[in-house]
Amino acid sequence: MNELSIAYGLLKDLQHESEKHGVSRVSRVHVRIGRLCTIVPEVLTFAFETASEGTVAEGAELSIAVVPARGRCDKCNIDFDVETDTSVFFCPQCGGVAAEVISGRELEIALFRGTSETTS
Repeated sequence: MNELSIAYGLLKDLQHESEKHGVSRVSRVHVRIGRLCTIVPEVLTFAFETASEGTVAEGAELSIAVVPARGRCDKCNIDFDVETDTSVFFCPQCGGVAAEVISGRELEIALFRGTSETTS
């Protein structure tokens, strides 16, 4: 994925949410990124800093949490951590192939903090 495109997408969402909630300046943004995403957190941070110039989020801190990759076996119905260097995930209990990836593909704004303008 292109981190600059992602940064612009995040800023678009932040602008929309800021307007909706009457926020004039965003000071901190918490983002959750799944381990299976091809996003490099340091590159996203740089892209966000660059793209946010002149926006409601200029100077905002970008806090990134990486969500572990987990799978679910359809045979034993257990959830387990998966290795990210393979495209097929095997259940550690029965050896079956994970039928479902239950986490690790997230890309979401978890929280943003901002302030609203006040007039006297």
